[in-house]
Amino acid sequence: MTDPIADYLTRVRNAVMANHKIVEIPASNIKKDITRILFEKGFILNYKFEDSGPQGNIKIALKYNRETKTPAIKSIERISKPGLRKYVDKDSIPRVLNGLGVAIISTSQGVMTDKEARKLNIGGEVLCYVY
Repeated sequence: MTDPIADYLTRVRNAVMANHKIVEIPASNIKKDITRILFEKGFILNYKFEDSGPQGNIKIALKYNRETKTPAIKSIERISKPGLRKYVDKDSIPRVLNGLGVAIISTSQGVMTDKEARKLNIGGEVLCYVY
């Protein structure tokens, strides 16, 4: 697998489209950081890191609206790819849906949202957009 982050996002996207309640993904540190951000911003219901085996797993409970059964994640897309990395400086950090969505950015101080990066005045690699 050449792009584990794209695999993570695709597994979440496919589980949302199939209305699954839980999705299980092989773990890595950057995937754990992305999962933590998705939970903090209210895109997923809950998560659990399991250390079974050499790599471990991430179990994510997906979030849906109770009345309409619509998922909390409308779109989750990869921006920076292994063949074409997308880096931004502190002045050109993107705003997703005029602030309603979240851009997840990998910076020198860790993985964070676009708003946190703007507050700390640092740029980095734009990993994905979620809304």
